Amino acid sequence: MASHIHSLLWLLVISFTYTMLIGCSGASDDDQKVYVVYMGDLPKARGFSATASHTNILRQVVGSRRASQSLLHSYKRSFNGFVAKLTEEERNRLSTMEGVVSVFPSRKKQLHTTRSWDFIGFPQEVVRAKLESDIIVGMLDTGVWPESKSFSDEGFGPPPSKWKGSCQTPSNFTCNNKIIGAKFYRSDGEIGVGDFKSPRDSEGHGTHTASTAAGGIVDEASLFGLGSGTARGGVPSARLAVYKICWADGCYDADILAAFDDAIADGVDIISLSVGGSFALDYFDDPIAIGAFHSMKNGILTSNSAGNSGPDPATITNLSPWSLSVAASTIDRKFIAFVQLGNKNFYQGFAVNTFISGSHPIVYGGDVPNTAAGYTGADSRYCFPDSLDNSSVAGKIVFCDELSDGEGALQSGAIGTIMQDGGFKDHAFSFPLSTSYLTLEDGAKVLTFINTTSKPTATILQSIDVKDSLAPFVVSFSSRGPNPITSDLLKPDLTAPGVDIVASWSEATTVTGLVGDKRVVPYNIISGTSMSCPHATGAAAYVKSFHPTWSPAAIKSALMTTASTLSAAKNTDVEFAYGSGQIDPIKAAQPGLIYDAGEADFIKFLCGQGYSSKSLQIVTGDNTTCTSATNGTVWDLNYPSFALSAESGTSFTRTFHRTVTNVGTPASTYKAVTKAPSGLSIKVEPSVLSFNAIGQKQSFTVTVAAKVGSKVLSGSLVWDDGAFQVRSPVVAYSTSS
Repeated sequence: MASHIHSLLWLLVISFTYTMLIGCSGASDDDQKVYVVYMGDLPKARGFSATASHTNILRQVVGSRRASQSLLHSYKRSFNGFVAKLTEEERNRLSTMEGVVSVFPSRKKQLHTTRSWDFIGFPQEVVRAKLESDIIVGMLDTGVWPESKSFSDEGFGPPPSKWKGSCQTPSNFTCNNKIIGAKFYRSDGEIGVGDFKSPRDSEGHGTHTASTAAGGIVDEASLFGLGSGTARGGVPSARLAVYKICWADGCYDADILAAFDDAIADGVDIISLSVGGSFALDYFDDPIAIGAFHSMKNGILTSNSAGNSGPDPATITNLSPWSLSVAASTIDRKFIAFVQLGNKNFYQGFAVNTFISGSHPIVYGGDVPNTAAGYTGADSRYCFPDSLDNSSVAGKIVFCDELSDGEGALQSGAIGTIMQDGGFKDHAFSFPLSTSYLTLEDGAKVLTFINTTSKPTATILQSIDVKDSLAPFVVSFSSRGPNPITSDLLKPDLTAPGVDIVASWSEATTVTGLVGDKRVVPYNIISGTSMSCPHATGAAAYVKSFHPTWSPAAIKSALMTTASTLSAAKNTDVEFAYGSGQIDPIKAAQPGLIYDAGEADFIKFLCGQGYSSKSLQIVTGDNTTCTSATNGTVWDLNYPSFALSAESGTSFTRTFHRTVTNVGTPASTYKAVTKAPSGLSIKVEPSVLSFNAIGQKQSFTVTVAAKVGSKVLSGSLVWDDGAFQVRSPVVAYSTSS
């Protein structure tokens, strides 16, 4: 009997152990994360099934039972790869497998007009190409509000025959001959409350960017009378293809790549992406750089926002050499909101304030803490949510010691808020209640008035727009260079209007999107490199309409070499703020000379950056090898700008090799004109280039000698034939300054 019991106990132990082993062999959901597995170009073998191939790869890593559950999406139209749920160990195993270029987490990225196009010298009456209506602009963003007047298809014919895309048409969305395609992406399937499971925009951002790039002409557009005028995109006759990759909680890498995969195959001409990460990544660990690379291979230029992390140096995150990186600059209009105190003194603040509120009592946030919830004046002075005592604030204006979104003041029942701090005042925000944002100097005077007056009152006036005589300059939030990945590749490439831009908006949200804001509007005023990017997109599409066969690099070169130079006195970060300068679409359509480059040139560049032949063969889908002949340096990439760097105090010389193609006058002679400050020498050989045909190429070298210190040395090379001036910045700087 004892022996029988002993045997039963052992059987139970073995059974329990086996059960535990089975249970532990499958990873729990908590251990798994979503990863993007990038596998380069699509295999050229006939009958290749991406989904079957990807499932088979996963079987080798996660087992047959989990493989189909783990696979979330296959990239199979324009490049090869997939999205899967993996543990860290599985990710590491997969990254070593044959055919895998990179495996990286599907990180969340952030979303980075009536006057702006006129300001850069691009009027409504500009000469347009007949082919403009055949240009398809692909917008990767939060979707679109299709009912906006900016997207009317009145007067449009059917989509161009080259269009291969489709329109996901749930019950709440319809395409037309303006918006010819629309799709949405959410690889994890988790649609948040308030979001639409469709290409419809619930945020406003995508509607704004799409109308800026290619919206139709709409008269009398404004935000409650502010910024009133004619709203229009850069290419009003172009078509739009919308790819919704961003939601209320952000934009995920897996979805960004899925949209690139479709947009390339659908036949778009330009891709616009006002999205970026919080830090720079190596080129093939970055889904935006990967997508843009395959776009470039297929003749499509990707226009990227530089980022909104300025003015700190090396904050730019979209910086691949095959994409266009766009900074944000001001236009000659700014919005101010005056504050009038009960003593009749006025102070100029900064805000897009649409409210008319009249005179009200004013209190200092630090004097009215929510003590019942444990807050003190040290907290309530900043007007954090829940920090203010509602009974002391309700119906009054509250004065706060920090810029915020105004949610804390609105939550407490305030009728308005005046904020002060030492932050930048070069762009205006919208708030969910009447607001003005003051300098510390003026704020101190308001606080003194509150503290020395028995019953202080104040009025926050509705905003007005005034001329900004300092424009254009690069706004403080615009991310700066130098390039943190390839230091001798100048980024950003150029700048475009991105401050206080009026454009179309989603009527599924409000002006600010904050709880308590009830203002639903068809047009809104916002700022960001998200707004400058579609300006550059529109300009690129305009150039493409005149030159449909030009490569992405040729279009980019045309935009960069014709850009208007900006004042170094107003932009102390010089080229690291504005690159080649501010876009000039009219000049870009006729640039004279272009610096062209294709896939082979970028592969040479990548060889020089240390990428292996094996990785590049997977990326390109051919037998690319990195040899002494193909191992190109960054200085020999045929780029329209020149940058070199070294340790502070170092004297050095660098030689750049370049080739230009004549796209101007058949018989023409260009002379090199250089400009250099003390400490920088620029020599061009030959210094004269003669052409006798369109499409003819001529090569030259630029030898730059510099001694770098604490300041950036900014020079330039201009090829001038009397009719065309083809300008390139030349920058030398210290990597240790």
